[in-house]
Amino acid sequence: MKTLKITIEKSADMFSAYAENVKGIYGGGNTVEEAKQSILESIRLLKLYNEPKNVPSILKGEYNIVYHFDAESFLNYYKGIFTNAALEKITGINQKQLQHYSSGLKKPRLPQLKKIEEGMHKLADELQSLELS
Repeated sequence: MKTLKITIEKSADMFSAYAENVKGIYGGGNTVEEAKQSILESIRLLKLYNEPKNVPSILKGEYNIVYHFDAESFLNYYKGIFTNAALEKITGINQKQLQHYSSGLKKPRLPQLKKIEEGMHKLADELQSLELS
């Protein structure tokens, strides 16, 4: 299946979103959720107002959307779901450092980004295998 890669980043005054692998798909908003909705609307409008031959092939038929977040956007988006204490337990990164990342005060280096990503993927895998009775 085809994959549309969307990047969401925090700028000085908003969250911006754009497709990494398709030109002309942009969005933005005051929150990550608004940026996601804006990018989905951009895709819808691109498909609606262009002739089929001008619609990028990746948008024809079924495709997956993969969101690529910068650390600040990710941590802010999931702030209501994960506390810094929970994220510390999941990632091994201390709460103070996570707060610096979520506020934009500091940018995590690649090893720290990998710890966050791998911790979240491990949690997702555990949740996928969960059964309640």
